[in-house]
Amino acid sequence: MTISTEQKNGSAVVAIGGRLDTTTAPQLEEALNALSGEEPVVLDMKELVYISSAGLRVLLGAHKRFKKNGFKVTNVCDDVMEVFEMTGFVDMLVIE
Repeated sequence: MTISTEQKNGSAVVAIGGRLDTTTAPQLEEALNALSGEEPVVLDMKELVYISSAGLRVLLGAHKRFKKNGFKVTNVCDDVMEVFEMTGFVDMLVIE
């Protein structure tokens, strides 16, 4: 899995790629925990091809932590969007 973080237009943009599963979820959690939480967070999933329940757990924690100042997910592929739809995450997350 790849993770990169940059500041863009007043937001922390975290781009992830590859597979977000039991093995890689702790890496994303660590990257998100390194953010201050003071600015909006954008999770760019342009290169993400798979997400497991461990990845969903990390997203749930990020949503709870960052929703006050803004948390959204962008560029979701069809396979990951299908998981979001089946689990109800489409009703919880802001997805663009």
